[in-house]
Amino acid sequence: MLALEVTVPVACFRKGFAREYWESEELPPPSTCYGFLLALVGERDRRRHLGVRVCPALLPTRRPGAGAGGPRSPRWPERSVVLRTLWRLKDPKVPLGSGTNARPDFQELLAGVRLALWLDSAEEAGTAPSLEDRVAEALDHPERVDRFGGLSLGESTHLVDRVARLPAGEDGPARAFLLAGRGRLTLPVWVDHVGSAGTRFATGDLIEGPASAPEPARMPRIEPPG
Repeated sequence: MLALEVTVPVACFRKGFAREYWESEELPPPSTCYGFLLALVGERDRRRHLGVRVCPALLPTRRPGAGAGGPRSPRWPERSVVLRTLWRLKDPKVPLGSGTNARPDFQELLAGVRLALWLDSAEEAGTAPSLEDRVAEALDHPERVDRFGGLSLGESTHLVDRVARLPAGEDGPARAFLLAGRGRLTLPVWVDHVGSAGTRFATGDLIEGPASAPEPARMPRIEPPG
């Protein structure tokens, strides 16, 4: 299992059914993390590594430590709301982003996002090398990666600041999305970009605990429906 640390200065992980008010999930869904990992290694076929397990977890932006006032509480990403112009397809005769195809809407933003990503390729259905091996290779030898564009997590403008191996001995705490049959949180593990019929979700809970590797069986698995 490979553990990564990812930092993003500003991000929005829009809830799937958010419309006029773009609410953000607390952390990126597994499908978003999978797309980010494919972009990291320069893979254009999103079916190339089906079956991989990806577990996202929030890490505090300021690690707890002793100070004049005693131990400090973890500092999680700050949430704010902005008013921005969003594109939509209302009138096919009007250019995108203009006239009725643009409207002001509110969007939630998270500032100071710091994540742990655990990656397990033991159940991948594709051929070698696995996504886990390719990510490790990209971290050790970034000059060998053939990719293009900025590396982002969420929207294309929300660029990643840093990607590295999670430091050994990371003392957390972390808020990890772990599978649970009757969980209170539902996040996509596969997104149908043409419609919504082919989108697949995983049910789980946001569990707070030490930043240690989760059980593979509780990590969301990337796979389309059917």
